[in-house]
This record gives sequence, C-alpha cells and structure tokens, in this order.
Amino acid sequence: MMKEKFYQWQMIELNKEFKLVENNFPELSAGEVLVKVAGCGVCHTDISFWHHGVQTKHTLPLTLGHEISGTVVNGDKEWIGKNVIIPAVLPCGECELCKKGRSNICRNQLMPGNDFDGGFASHIKVPSKFLCYVPDNILKDHPLEELAVIADAISTPYQVVKKSELEVGDLAIVIGVGGVGIYGALIAKIFGAKVIALDINDEKLAIAKSNGIDATLNIKNLDTKNIKEEIKKLAKEIAAPKIGWKIFEFSGTKAGQDLAFNLITFTSTLSIVGFTMDKVEVRLSNLMAFDAKLIGTWGCRAELYPEVLDLAGSGKLKIAQFVQTFPMSQINEIFKNTLEHKYTKRSVLVPDFN
Repeated sequence: MMKEKFYQWQMIELNKEFKLVENNFPELSAGEVLVKVAGCGVCHTDISFWHHGVQTKHTLPLTLGHEISGTVVNGDKEWIGKNVIIPAVLPCGECELCKKGRSNICRNQLMPGNDFDGGFASHIKVPSKFLCYVPDNILKDHPLEELAVIADAISTPYQVVKKSELEVGDLAIVIGVGGVGIYGALIAKIFGAKVIALDINDEKLAIAKSNGIDATLNIKNLDTKNIKEEIKKLAKEIAAPKIGWKIFEFSGTKAGQDLAFNLITFTSTLSIVGFTMDKVEVRLSNLMAFDAKLIGTWGCRAELYPEVLDLAGSGKLKIAQFVQTFPMSQINEIFKNTLEHKYTKRSVLVPDFN
C-alpha cells in the first residue's frame, strides 16, 4: 500500500460547506486503479445530492463528483501513465442488462460520488474495466481537465440523441440549453437535424445560435399555446418537418417537462434527460393519439465513450467555449453560485492541493 496522502472535499451534511480532509491512499485490488484527478465537473446531480436532498447510495460523509478525467498513477500495469475519462456510470459488464446493450442502467453499477467517493479530490480509486483512454493527439487541442465534461455533460446527450432514433432532416427541439442541453443541441445538429433551442436565458440562446443552431426562442413569458405556435413558425422558416419532432427535455424543471409533453405531435419522440423531484400531470392518451414515444435515459453506456471522444477529437464538437475551470479549493463558492444559476458554462474544478 502506498503511504502518501491524498485529499478530498467531503459532503458532511445537506446544505453545509464541503470539508477538506486528508487520507492515506487506498488499497488497490486486482482490476482497480488509482487516478490522479485532472478535473471534475459540477453537475446538476451533485447539486441535487448536496441541496435538494436526493439520497446518495453511500452514507455521508461522501466525496461527490462523477464527471472526472485524470491520469492513472497506480494499479493495473496496462493502465499506468495513461490519461483517461472515468465513465459516470461504471457497469459490471456481466449481467443481463449489460449483455443486452443496456449497461448504462446495470443494476450492479457503481457511480463515483454516489456509491463511493468521487472526483472532488486529488485522487480517486476506480475499477479499470471501462475506463476511456484519451490519446495524446486529442490532448494537443483539449486540456485533460476540459475533457472531464465528456463523462456526463456530453456523453449523456450523445446517448439520448442516438436512442431517440433521430434522422437527418428531423426537427429537434431542445428545452434548456445550459450545461448539458447545449451539447444536446450541438450533437443533434451534428447528426443532421434542424434544431430549435428553447430557454429563458438570452445569453445561453445567443451561444447556441452562434454555434450553428438553426433557431432559438426565449420562452420566459410565453404560455404553452404561444410557444407551440412560435415553434411552428420557426419550423417553417428553417424548412423543418411538421411531424416526427424529436423533443429533448434538458431543463430538469416541472415547467420544462410540462411544456415538452405538450409539444408532442404526430410520431414525435420525447426524451426526458433533466431530473426534478417535482411531479408533472400529463394526459398519457396523447401518446396513443399521436402514435408518439416517451423515453427516458440514464447516463451513457461506457462502450459509447470512445465515439463521444472522437467527436471532440475530430473537431466536430466544440468544448472549450462551454467550459470554465476553477481551483477545487473554491468548491463551496462554486456550488453556491451554481445553485443560484450564476454560470452559463459548465464548471470544472481542478485540484489545487498543496
């Protein structure tokens, strides 16, 4: 066992400040590695654990953080020295769900920052089986800490766009183009869709528009009926189809989910990505009447990570302008500001332990 120390910012209590603690490096078993963290993104799920009372599977105290990139420094010899992205959901690879291509929802899955100590730390111990190797050529244009967002903010919308069966020429309506939603909009565009972005923040909509999104709409003061009429007008302007809309709900709000369901039209597919504890009242018969689909998605299959990384490596998907890095020592301030919606970019915390 290594005798050196490592550091973690632990969640001690709900809504309380994170506490910096020092520990010995953990014992490593076969099939495990120790990763030196390069960066760890702040996700809405972390906020839900810390502020909204969503229960973590591991009892407190717990180090949060599941959007992690870093360098393997100990463990399986084949991985030592390699730069990696750690999947936000680590499956077993052996169960029935894994064998059916649904490893993202493996019932034996382990999630950093939920089942065990996560990435708001100097180091993290994880299984090596599903690590995503980052080739050196990609690091020429993308700092390793920046690539942490692939672990969730990019891989999650990538999986849901594939799952939605979106085809070239389809209309994709993206509700909420913040941290995860902007990537959903860009990935839908890469897949060949005509994309309309909806949000209540003009700055986020301007960023989407400047990155090739076909049309945007600020829905802050509009009711559902007016929003639907405006979407129909925009769809006509960009020569998008009147049917088969692919609707993606990323906002994780009751209002967003209610709107998303009410936008369903003939042969639509509605994908729920954002999470909220609030309940939405809907008329499920709309699915029957419109011959529509309603699907959920959880994370991303670890097997898809190399595809997502290739999008960034090829230059098709831009990352840098949607990410802002902060020293990890500012974690308490960053979480507070994130809760208050003060950031328009994804925050990535970079270890600065002395």
